[in-house]
Amino acid sequence: MYDPARANPLNGNPLKTRADLQKALLDLFRPLLPYFSEGGARVRLSAAGAIFDHAAADLEGFARPLWGIVPFAAGGGHFPHWDLYRKGLANGTNPEHPEYWGDVADRNQRLVELAAIGFALALVPDHLWAPLEAKAKQDVARYLLAARERDYVDNNWKFFRVLVDLGLTRIGIAFDQTKTEAYLGELEAFDIGEGWYRDGPVKRVDHYIPFAMHFYGLIYAVLAKDDEARCERIRARARRFAPDIRHWYGPDGASLAFGRSQTYRFAAGGFWAALAFADLDALPWGEIKGYYLRHIRYWSQLPIADRDGVLSVGYGYPNLLMSESYNSAGSPYWALKFFLALALPEDHPFWRAEEMPAPTFVDPVPLEKPGMVAMHTTGNIVVLASGQEHDKMRGSHEKYSKFAYSTRYGFNIEANDRHFEAASFDNMLGLSDDGVHFRMRETLEEALIADDMLYSRWKPFADVTVETWLIPVTPWHLRLHRISTPRPLESMEGGFAIARADFNKDRAEVTAERAIWFAQSDTSAIVDLSDQPIRKGHAQLAIANTNLVHAKTLVPQLRGTIPAGQTVLSAAICALPVEAGTDFLNAVPTAPDLAALETLFRQSGRRVAAFDLR
Repeated sequence: MYDPARANPLNGNPLKTRADLQKALLDLFRPLLPYFSEGGARVRLSAAGAIFDHAAADLEGFARPLWGIVPFAAGGGHFPHWDLYRKGLANGTNPEHPEYWGDVADRNQRLVELAAIGFALALVPDHLWAPLEAKAKQDVARYLLAARERDYVDNNWKFFRVLVDLGLTRIGIAFDQTKTEAYLGELEAFDIGEGWYRDGPVKRVDHYIPFAMHFYGLIYAVLAKDDEARCERIRARARRFAPDIRHWYGPDGASLAFGRSQTYRFAAGGFWAALAFADLDALPWGEIKGYYLRHIRYWSQLPIADRDGVLSVGYGYPNLLMSESYNSAGSPYWALKFFLALALPEDHPFWRAEEMPAPTFVDPVPLEKPGMVAMHTTGNIVVLASGQEHDKMRGSHEKYSKFAYSTRYGFNIEANDRHFEAASFDNMLGLSDDGVHFRMRETLEEALIADDMLYSRWKPFADVTVETWLIPVTPWHLRLHRISTPRPLESMEGGFAIARADFNKDRAEVTAERAIWFAQSDTSAIVDLSDQPIRKGHAQLAIANTNLVHAKTLVPQLRGTIPAGQTVLSAAICALPVEAGTDFLNAVPTAPDLAALETLFRQSGRRVAAFDLR
């Protein structure tokens, strides 16, 4: 019988010390060994495909483990398979070898994976470069030099040329520095203030900010020579960013499930490792260490690996529905970026510090740049979101445009946009004009923040406008929607999706104006507060495998028909673990005052920087 705990290579490891993490790194790598090709250059973990060719996917499987192996070795750890990596590097860059990785091209996946090799050459050249024969060195240098001449995607990818260049510099290979300078300047231009970046010229921020923009930037700040002013700017942004991004990490170590690339899992903890790597005590070392170690312990308890211990595509469990077209079977091994802190010696202040719990925050915390408000509740952090945009991938609206996200509950992806009745709409408002197809908040016309409240204006259909206000009233939050439509619309609005037990052990309470799920682990409620109620409660059983964290979930909903004209809907939403009790159900907040909200946003509303791309 499949035992998900035993299949997870992290399970059973206390994950409290540097030695524990060294063991964890080796335990995560070991299941990959049977999948290395004879020539060592390719690692193919399944027959599933990605948007790029199989050779690039095989390179991904080869290169991504280096993000953990390299700091492990730099910190004195014994990695017994350097001969395999040297053989693979030599063969993969040799055009005459059958395992050649293929020629590099503009905006090609190979450019992504070669960054790990550049990182290895920069940090541990004695292991990967020095023992190579002269012909292999020529091939490797030629391949990397050709790659850095290509065009990279205009986002965090530009760091990949920078990392290759750091490696080439370390091994004494000359190249044109002007291209490096150009990309570094363009990367800095993504800065939107207070330590936040955009991930390119786009209307969104996500975990690529901590685990890519800051992560690579801090590596550069440590390894780059003769660029002191830029390195100090990078460090200053990270120092300012840390007090904000900590609100994306729950008390149990879970990171906020928000945005794309969730299959990289504990890569999200790489930011805390990067602070340590850069000797940057942006928070007390004990706090940084606490965020870092709680995060990996959270993942050690989840069924994130297949039967043989290989990390699966998915999040809390194997799940292709939530993946992106660029996820190959080797993609999850970007999670090993988490282990950057292993490059530090045992006596570094980060490792010497006593792990501290996360501080508590009673009041909501506005995060102005990304257009969010964080609410610390029992066992969870809820982040209200003004909405961002990414309309180029499956599930992008669920990943970026829900009204609320949670470190505890994750979110659901809609499985079928032609089955309105079966949709979850957890923390979303879904609308349909035919009872079959549906729309939700996708792209925005405007996003504003005022104090700790949010506003957005969006159009689910060309002739329908919705204005949404989000107000924190911890542990509840309030939503108010003003909908203008020329025709009637069917509507569903959901609360938080919580884990569903087998054998129908969960209980629902549904009335004319509310829906509550009393599950084995959590209670989730949505209560209609509209002046003229047109919606009724509904206890939805979500389609299996649509939630990131739990394979089966329950969603409380409000359903009703919106008439033609202008309608105002209001609701209160909350979910808490069972240990918090159910007294919160007797303290439902009152509906917000629309006129007061309009006055507030008219007088002090500020455009959300992440969305304000002009």
